[in-house]
Amino acid sequence: MKLRYSLLSMVLVSCMFCTKVPGIREPDEDGNSTKPVKVKITKTVSGYQMLRRGQPYFIKGAGGSNYFDRLASYGGNSIRTWGTGNAQQVLDSAEKYGLTVLMGLPVIPERHGFNYDDADEVKKQFERIKADVLKYKDHPALLAWGIGNELNLLYKNPKVWDAVNEIAGMIHVLDTNHPATTVLAGVNKSEIDYIKAKATNIDFLSVNTYGALAELPGNLAALGWTDPYVVTEWGPTGHWESPFTSWNAPVEETSSEKAAVYKSRYSSPIEKDKEKCLGSYVFLWGQKQERTPTWYGLFTDKGEESEVVDVLQYLWKGIYPENRAPHVYSFKVDGRQANLSIRLKTGETYTAQVLAMDPNNDHLTYSWELLPEAIKVGEGGDYEDKPKAEYLSYREISNGQIAFQSPAKEGPYRLFVYVKDGKNKVATANIPFFVNK
Repeated sequence: MKLRYSLLSMVLVSCMFCTKVPGIREPDEDGNSTKPVKVKITKTVSGYQMLRRGQPYFIKGAGGSNYFDRLASYGGNSIRTWGTGNAQQVLDSAEKYGLTVLMGLPVIPERHGFNYDDADEVKKQFERIKADVLKYKDHPALLAWGIGNELNLLYKNPKVWDAVNEIAGMIHVLDTNHPATTVLAGVNKSEIDYIKAKATNIDFLSVNTYGALAELPGNLAALGWTDPYVVTEWGPTGHWESPFTSWNAPVEETSSEKAAVYKSRYSSPIEKDKEKCLGSYVFLWGQKQERTPTWYGLFTDKGEESEVVDVLQYLWKGIYPENRAPHVYSFKVDGRQANLSIRLKTGETYTAQVLAMDPNNDHLTYSWELLPEAIKVGEGGDYEDKPKAEYLSYREISNGQIAFQSPAKEGPYRLFVYVKDGKNKVATANIPFFVNK
């Protein structure tokens, strides 16, 4: 990709030469190499390609900061971060396990109150990002720089792309070993046009997309994007894309439904678009509360792995693990599935039943959790508090079936079930329901 620098960028860059730039680091006490590894994007007769140490490098990555050893053993090769808060630890851990890092640079989105018309604040942010680049640019695990995350989400001021461009220009001067990108929430014509006009210093585009992943290559082509890209977040059907109950609660896929979705979505655009796609980062290699505590995380908070992790090992490595996660066939409350807008009476007794099996015939155990529906939810992955669990009064009827008492307080709830094989594998499912008198 041809780099073009604005006059302002050139002025800022000239000032940077007055700053002492750290050189290549010396070997550490164990004698390991600490030199930066050259990464670049090239165009061949068959399309774009990322090269690392001169060799083709297709990203098989995950977003997160945990379980690096598992990622490496399951066939993954890269980690994506959203900031530099624990960058040294992430980089060192990634290097230990032979992984690379797409290092997120914490550019503040407009939706968090940043004013891109305020030149002083933009300059302060620039200097803060510059310090991060200088600090970590020579780490051998660094793959590329991600300038901000979803800066186009709920924004109005296109000057953000000027700021992105200046940061990318600075990176190219201070760090000649690593490319730079910016991460979009989906794609549309206005953002692609802005990027093409205002952020010409980026080396490739990055896109977070979920239900629309299969259409991404065609959408980018239709919008006029002809350069390389990376899918920096992909996963289950997003909570904004899912079916909704009559009280506007999104219906979450079971972990087994998600496993099928991950497999089909990866196989379609990511593996097939050899011309422009440089790889991807699955979301999320860890656990978090985002709409629910199970929607996006591939692990429980105890580190148990879902069926999606089995599928990712197959996609990355070509083989499934010997021990497979439990599989959920159905989950019902009062004989009804999650998409039927289930309403219950306060204080009444109802049944819940999950039908599951284990591919290895392991003994399965079942745990249940009742949460009120999350009311205050974030945008674009912003932090959310997990709702406080409600007391669940129930008795076990049989394996996977209980009789439970509905809450005494009216309102929306979710009943969660966790099906475990005793060997760190788990299946998850939940059903939203509304309680009335």
